[in-house]
Amino acid sequence: MTTGRFISLEGGEGAGKSTQLRALARTLRERGLDVLETREPGGSDGAEAIRTLLLTGGADRWSPRAEALLFAAARADHIEKTIRPALARGAWVLSDRFLDSSRAYQGQGELSDSDIVALHRIGSADFLPDRTLVLTLPDAVAADRARARDGDHVDRIGGRDSRFHHAVADAFARFAAQESERVRAIDASGTTEAVTQRLIDALADLLP
Repeated sequence: MTTGRFISLEGGEGAGKSTQLRALARTLRERGLDVLETREPGGSDGAEAIRTLLLTGGADRWSPRAEALLFAAARADHIEKTIRPALARGAWVLSDRFLDSSRAYQGQGELSDSDIVALHRIGSADFLPDRTLVLTLPDAVAADRARARDGDHVDRIGGRDSRFHHAVADAFARFAAQESERVRAIDASGTTEAVTQRLIDALADLLP
């Protein structure tokens, strides 16, 4: 049986994660792999219910600590109900966001990176992807893409100011520099096909 692998796609708003997740899944299926596409927050019934709580309402609906706890709870359910069963059958699981998004986004406020990681240890026993691919774009390009995609319909996290999103991008870059065995920064500029090939290249050592 093929060994299951867990791959997360990360990046700021407008980086193209959802588009690339679909393209990567299609490419892996063409190679004969069983692929499950999922997302965070969400990916299981319980986590999808929490997603609605997290992404709707006013900017001040949740305190930073409550928000981080909700993300950790959603992730714990996602792992237990969706990710681990798929890996057990030998599937490749591709997730649009995972722990590193919590580190990058919720780590900008009252909580430190070590706080976010501690919540993950409690809720999910330190479970991590086999590889995390961070899509990178210049801030201005990413912001233009996000506006074209969302128009006026932004969620309560995506709608935060440019300074916040710049800090998020810096956090992702730091993770890639500090954890290079797991986390790889991928240039998201150019055609969809070119970016997908960069993702495949970054997974070459894991592919059967």
